[in-house]
Formats: sequence, C-alpha cells, structure tokens
Amino acid sequence: MGNEGTAKQTLRWIALGALFLLPLTPLIVANGFFFPFITGKAFYSRILIEVAVVAWGALALLDRSYRPRFSWLGVAVLAFVVWMGIADTFAINTAKAFWSNFERMEGWVLLIHLLGLFFAASAVLRVEKQWRTWFLVSLSVSLVIGFYAFFQLVDPTDFPIHQGSTRIDASLGNSAYLAIYLLFSVFVAGWLALTEKVAWLKWSLLALALFEGVLIFFTETRGTIIALVLTLALAAFLTALTAGKRARRYAVGGLILVALLSGTFYLARTSSLVQENHVLARIASISLADGQTRFTIWHMAYQGSLLRPLTGWGQEGFNYVFYQFYDPSLYHQEPWFDRAHNAFIDWLTAGGLPAFLLYISLFVTATWLLWRRSGLSRPERIALTCVLVGYGIHNLFVFDNLSSYLYFFVILALIDSQVGRPIRALERAPEVDTATGATYVLPMAAVLGVLIIWFVNVPGMRASTGLITALSSSPIDAKGGAAAFEALLGHPAFATQEIREQLISYTSSVIKNTSVPDEQKRKLVTLAITEMQKQVQRYPGDTREHLQLAYMYRAVGASAEALAEIKAAADLTPTKEEIWILAGATQWDLGDTKAAGKAFDTAYALGPQFPDLGAYAAAGAYAALEPARGDSILLQAYGTTTADSQALAIAYYQTKDWPRLIRLWQLRASSPGAPVEAYFSLAVAYYTAGDRAMAIRIIQETIAKYPQAKASGEAAIQQIREGK
Repeated sequence: MGNEGTAKQTLRWIALGALFLLPLTPLIVANGFFFPFITGKAFYSRILIEVAVVAWGALALLDRSYRPRFSWLGVAVLAFVVWMGIADTFAINTAKAFWSNFERMEGWVLLIHLLGLFFAASAVLRVEKQWRTWFLVSLSVSLVIGFYAFFQLVDPTDFPIHQGSTRIDASLGNSAYLAIYLLFSVFVAGWLALTEKVAWLKWSLLALALFEGVLIFFTETRGTIIALVLTLALAAFLTALTAGKRARRYAVGGLILVALLSGTFYLARTSSLVQENHVLARIASISLADGQTRFTIWHMAYQGSLLRPLTGWGQEGFNYVFYQFYDPSLYHQEPWFDRAHNAFIDWLTAGGLPAFLLYISLFVTATWLLWRRSGLSRPERIALTCVLVGYGIHNLFVFDNLSSYLYFFVILALIDSQVGRPIRALERAPEVDTATGATYVLPMAAVLGVLIIWFVNVPGMRASTGLITALSSSPIDAKGGAAAFEALLGHPAFATQEIREQLISYTSSVIKNTSVPDEQKRKLVTLAITEMQKQVQRYPGDTREHLQLAYMYRAVGASAEALAEIKAAADLTPTKEEIWILAGATQWDLGDTKAAGKAFDTAYALGPQFPDLGAYAAAGAYAALEPARGDSILLQAYGTTTADSQALAIAYYQTKDWPRLIRLWQLRASSPGAPVEAYFSLAVAYYTAGDRAMAIRIIQETIAKYPQAKASGEAAIQQIREGK
C-alpha cells in the first residue's frame, strides 16, 4: 500500500470508527462527573465528533468524493447554527450561551459539534455506503437500553429508576429523554424492517419496534405517547395514499384500528381499570387544564420574545425571561425554569424569530427533499417522515436533549447524503498528492484533533470531576472542602456559576455541623460570600444569584446584607412570591415586624389563591398586634381561624397568644401520622401558657401512644414538676 493509500485508509478507519462509536452515547454514565447522566455523554460524543470531523476534513483533501455537496437542507442547517452563533454573542451571559453548564451541556458548542456531525456523517457514510450498518448498530444499542428499561419495570430493586418514580429512564436518567430516544428507534427499526430481505432480521426489527413502542408508554411521557400514536396514524395514512391496493387495505385497517383504540381509551379514561393503573391514569390525565403550567410558561416566553425579537436572549438565557415575566400562578411549581418546555419556543426565546423560522425550516426542508429529491424507497420515506413528525410533536411539550439532538442531526445527514449535488468549485479543487498526504496531512490532522479535544473538553472534564471531589468532602473536613473549591475557582471553567452555587450549598451544611472548628467555618464562609459576590457583580440581572448570596448572608446572621440582596432580587422579579416571603422573614429577623407584615401582604396579594401565603400575611398581622385582621385573612384563605403554619406558630409565640398557639398544635397533633414531636410541642404550648397539668397529661397520653418516647417523656414530666 502506498503512502497516499496509508494516509487515506488510516483516516477512513478513524472517521468510521468515531462515527460507529457514537451510537454508544446513550449508554455512557460517568459517575465521577457532576451530573453523570449528562456530562459523561456530552464529553464522550463531543470527542468522537471532533475526531470524525478532523478525519473527514483531511479525507476531503485527499479524495474529492468526501467533499461536501450542496443541498438546501445543508444550507438550512448551516444558517441555523451560524445565526445562533450571532444570537449568542448578544446574550446577557455570553459565556453561558456558548458553553452552557453541567446540567444541560448544550450551548453553541453543542450546535457547532452537531453541524460538524451533519457534514461528516453525510459525506463519510455516503461514500462508504454504511448508512444501513450505522443504524443497525444504533438499534443494537437501543436494544440494550430497552432491556435495561424493561428490568427497571420488573425488578426496580436491582435496577432502580434514577428519577425516583415509576417512570423508567434506563441509562439516560430522564424518562422524557428515554421516550424520544425510543421513538426514533421505533421508526428506524420499522424503516429497516420494511426494506430488509433477510427474513429473520426483518422480523427481529419489527419485534424490536413493537418492544420499544410498548416501553414508550411506560416512560409515561405524555407528549411522546401522543407523538407515537399520531405518527402511527400518519404512517398508515401515507401508506394508504401512496401504496398499492393490497398495502392500502392494510393501511386503512391500521388507521381504523388506531382510531378505535384511541377512542376507546378516551371513553374509558375515567373507569377504574384506567384510574387504578398509574401508567394509564397518567396518560388519561392529558388535558388542557393539566397543561396550564406549560401554557403559562409559553406565554412568558412569548412576552420575552417580543422584547428581543431579533436575536433573542441567547442559549441558556431563558432564566432572564423567567425572572422578568414571572407569573405568580407558578408559585407551587418548580422555583426556577431554564426552559420553556417546548423546543420551538425555546429557540424563539434563544435566537429570536430568525432562529425559530430556521429551526422549523430543518423539518420542512428535510421532509420536502425526502419526497421530492431523494432516491429512497416509499417505505423509507414514510418511516423517515414519521421520525421527523414524531420528533416535532414531542418537541411541542418538552425541551431537547443530547441523545435526540444526535439522532435528529444524523437523520438530517442521511437525507442530505441522498439529495446533495456536487459543488463544482470543490470538485475542481485538486486532491493532495501522495507525499503531502502522508507527510503533512495525516500528522497535522492528528495534532489538530488533539488540540481541539484538549482545549474544548479537558477543562470541563477536570472541573466536573473536581466538583465531585469538592462535594464529596465531608462537612467535618471543611478545610479540605474549602481547598477543593478554591482550586476549582482558581481556574475558571465554563460552569463557574454552578460551582459557586454548589459552594453555597456545601458551606450551608458545614455551618450547621457543630464538629467543625469556627475558624474553618469562617474561612469557608468568606470564600463562599466572596465568590458569590463576584457572580452577582458579573451578572447583576440574575435574580437567582442575588438570592443565593442572600441565603449565605442569612446563614451567618448577616440579615441586613441579606435583605439588600433580597430587595435587589425583588426589583428584578417583583411578582415572585417566594422573594417577598424571604424578605418578610429577613425583616422579621431584624425585628421590623411592620415591614415583615407588608412583605407578607405583598406575597399574598400576588397569589391569593394559595392559602399558605395567607398564613404568612396573617402571621404578619398577628405580629403587628392586629388579631382581627389576622383572623380575617385566615378566614379568607382557609375558611377557619385555625391553620397549621410555622409562621403562625412563631407569631403566636412572640405575641404570647397562647390560646391560638395551643389550637395550632392541637391541629398539627390531630393530623394523620403526626410525629411524636407534634404532641410534645403541644405540651410545651400548654406549659408555656401556665397549664402544667394539661402539659403533663398530653405527655402521658403521648407515651401511651408512642412507647418509644417513654424516656424523653418522663424526663419532660419531671422537668415540668420541678418548674424548669
């Protein structure tokens, strides 16, 4: 083999090897990394894509058949990624827009990798005629993941579900991520089965599609289940529209079957058979009312897009939309949303109207070219159309993730490889000669690949493992923990915000530990406050970071400083009830009960439909010695003047309102499953009110009910009798 052949063959195998290892991504779980289900997959796939792209680029110099071809789909993909690069430069937090964080591992760095994957896979797998083999490898991996998910169903003890619920997630760590991955696999398996001539493989692929289709239901991801049902109907419809008479009859029958099953399930949605099965019950709960939270977030995103319609807020910028347009009705939902839970709206807020239209164009262009230009067979076109439509429907209800991104861009690359036309300028460019190929191109490609891997991935990998090391430090070893965090923050990585937030959390746990020397606590507290001050100064418009700093100040008793940060957060997000509750609690700590009451009233005015906010407002009224107003608020919120609230308990105690305090603890102690502590607290309330006899009686009744509390109960009775 000549030098040219050696260089070319080496690059071919490197490119193919990287591309064929890519389907293993969903199996990767890096427990030594922060967010192990996310970061391990991201770094693994990035490195493989970088290797594949560098090898493909070198191959294109040596052999013109590997050079990119023109297609409008390629133009759409390139335009989308380029525009998002422009939009991200205008983001409030540009670094995060480009690099994302450990929890998501997206940002523009992911998009540029997906762009490279698109062109490299399109060229290499086209020239090597390995598309079918690549998808068979991918389906083999999906079978492993499918069995993992199946064992989670039948033996959750040995194969625990990572989300801590009944919704299977396999090695993806999230049921929604697993659902869309399986949806891709179902239709790819169907596509390959319909075009397979070997009988055993055909039926194996069909069995795999059926197996994974059933598993989608056990992920309980309603958007994906809707997508599966609708795309099955679409497959039947397209077959009936384009196939011969015999296939058309089967397709019509299939369409009728889907309609009958869906209709029957809808009519039986309130039956005991459905409601007593948690999987079916969750699917049956699909309704407009059930989706109210998502509709609210979508409206917030729409408001944010109107404010920045051209470039949007950048990737990872939805939090600023959330801060500015927060809807108080979300009070009992997650405290912070970083996505709109709709991929299309996410791109609208991230990159403005151009990004939104370009993202839609990926689906439209791919589908149009699939039917108008590709040389694929009818079953292949139908299956791939269903993949695109199903993915689009799924994305109406959730945000995207790495595994589905990879599959989507590979599908786009497949279509591009079928419809692309040679670019005359690239075809005319000379190929690198034999000597240059072996002497320069191959070594330079190797060096370039190593440099890209080193600078793009290694700092993040070090930070991810370093953060695990820091968090693994025992709270007792505060000195070691502080040193680990100092080392991390001394060499800033893309996830500095996450590291600082984790430092706050770690420091809070250390402060509560009485075994840690005060000097070590002070050093760690100083580090945490200093680092979070840097974060706030760098991004003063980030509500969450102001509150993180406030939490740290409150933890060390610096209430005045905490209040300043809380007020800054309230200025940024004035409609978020939690901020006003925190403001009231901090003002209470400072002894200003009047100001605390006003803050609690503000929170309740924002969310009058939430009784617990009424309890805070009533507590403020009682603390201000306005019992009539407090009773009025409780009647409005609960329909009674006796409510269980820690804020009320504190207010009653501070104002020496013993009758109300006793009624509160009576309510808490009478609740089902009330702990021993509730009865003892009721006894303390009686004792504090001067009724020693009743306090002793309550403790005696508690001992009779909870024999394990005998020792502590008898000790308490002795103290009461001694007047202690």
